[in-house]
Amino acid sequence: MLSDIEIAESCKIKDIRIIAKKLNLGEDKLELYGKYKAKIDLKELEPKAKLILVTAINPTASGEGKTTVSIGLADGMAKLGKKVCLALREPSLGPVFGIKGGAAGGGYAQVVPMADINLHFTGDLHAITAANNLLCALIDNHIFRGNALRISDVYFRRCMDMNDRALRDITLNCEAGSMKGCQSYQRNESFEITAASEIMAILCLATDLADLKKRIGNIVVGVDEDGEYVRARQLNAEGAMATLLKDAIKPNLVQTLEGTPAIVHGGPFANIAHGCNSVRATYTAMSISEYTVTEAGFGADLGAEKFLDTKCRVAGIQPDCVVIVATVKALKLHGGADKAILSEENLSALKLGIPNLLKHVENIKKVYNKPVVVAMNRFETDTQAEIDEVLSSCELAGAKAVFTDVFLRGGEGGKELASAVIEQCEVQSELHYAYDLNDDIKTKIDGIVKNVYGGEGADYSEEALKLIDEIESKGINGLPVIIAKTQYSLSDDATKLARPEGFRIFVRDVIYKGGAGFIVAVAGSVMLMPGLGKVPSAEHIDIDENGNITGLS
Repeated sequence: MLSDIEIAESCKIKDIRIIAKKLNLGEDKLELYGKYKAKIDLKELEPKAKLILVTAINPTASGEGKTTVSIGLADGMAKLGKKVCLALREPSLGPVFGIKGGAAGGGYAQVVPMADINLHFTGDLHAITAANNLLCALIDNHIFRGNALRISDVYFRRCMDMNDRALRDITLNCEAGSMKGCQSYQRNESFEITAASEIMAILCLATDLADLKKRIGNIVVGVDEDGEYVRARQLNAEGAMATLLKDAIKPNLVQTLEGTPAIVHGGPFANIAHGCNSVRATYTAMSISEYTVTEAGFGADLGAEKFLDTKCRVAGIQPDCVVIVATVKALKLHGGADKAILSEENLSALKLGIPNLLKHVENIKKVYNKPVVVAMNRFETDTQAEIDEVLSSCELAGAKAVFTDVFLRGGEGGKELASAVIEQCEVQSELHYAYDLNDDIKTKIDGIVKNVYGGEGADYSEEALKLIDEIESKGINGLPVIIAKTQYSLSDDATKLARPEGFRIFVRDVIYKGGAGFIVAVAGSVMLMPGLGKVPSAEHIDIDENGNITGLS
């Protein structure tokens, strides 16, 4: 079979203006980036479409294909005559050149132009990185020029859209030399990956340019000598930063291989950030389609939890149906199967791994009160006995499971799934949440751990407890909590697969994101700046003298 990049490069892409017409968008609503990409500039948005959230089980080394299923589902709905629009996240260069690869789908369920989307695209992530680091430069310049705000501790960190573990802990030196009124100083610094930055979160939660500026101004850059928060607006930073982001806030329109409209915008990671595409992109898609298919990153304990408990609250939306993606191979890995022999039938491992899927089904149905459909990415090695085991287990849990072939057959392979989802979208439901916004921070964290992860609660480092006291003593309350943890387990321990019980998570750090408007609890050993693997994907990506790219997926 052709590689993903070969399939993408061999397809005939339509002019983006033709794609826009499917959504009744004229050229006056577009800012063209060549023939196949455009920014959408709509002033008035009225979200009215049915909203479908695609999530997954806890990911494994075999992959689940969540983005692939999202795209194949939308193509399947289009084949059924529905006016549908995708709303996906933008890829980060970190995973593209690291281990995970890109985020444009796979096989015959991709968004295109695939290489552009996975690389520089329309420059959104570069603008976010620049705006973030402009604020950092203003902070250090302020301190260097006399520190009128008496900043004693800097909280805000630089970022880069790349996996680079060497930037996790660095030392900054600012030398005044003979410059009058300036002070030399040294301080420790650590970079975050752009996808985990507060600017990324702000861009994805802002409803318009005015809201973006307000949120930027609310960023807590550090504390002063009296222990009071210092915010970005005190450095007069929000105007210049918003100017850098004036185009990045506008959603990007592309297409699937089959010509289904796709909005790809914003790219926060779900394991260390809130894991959802931008509110503005979702609003736009829901304003110009009958059905909007969106996804949230990694497993349902991460991306879907943050979508439902945070994004839905901020945006005032809720999904009409949730799709949980899994594969037989991945479930066998959760059950302890040997990675080298996943293609062999192994019912015992499958039965031990299925509880991971069923926990996510239970969460969506019982915690969040939403209809759910299970989408199983079919492999040719799946045996009938394994397929029957998954179907019967899901049926007992009250969820319909559909084995889908979107990777090999695109929209045609997604029609059965599309029909099941359309049917569930008609079921009336009202979104419930895992915790009450009015609870204190530790109670909210316990709500997620107990209700979503299935654990017994959380323990805290002394530093985390001190930071919680600092936040709450300043009267900051009513904000969602984002837990940063490993994606591989319902717990904060990547080795605890399937459905662990009796565990507690360990919160080592707590961060108040004043601009984004949420609290981050950093659990376990998760890093905010990933590193490259032993053999990163970058070693296999190349381009020839004719501009043909290989190795990108």
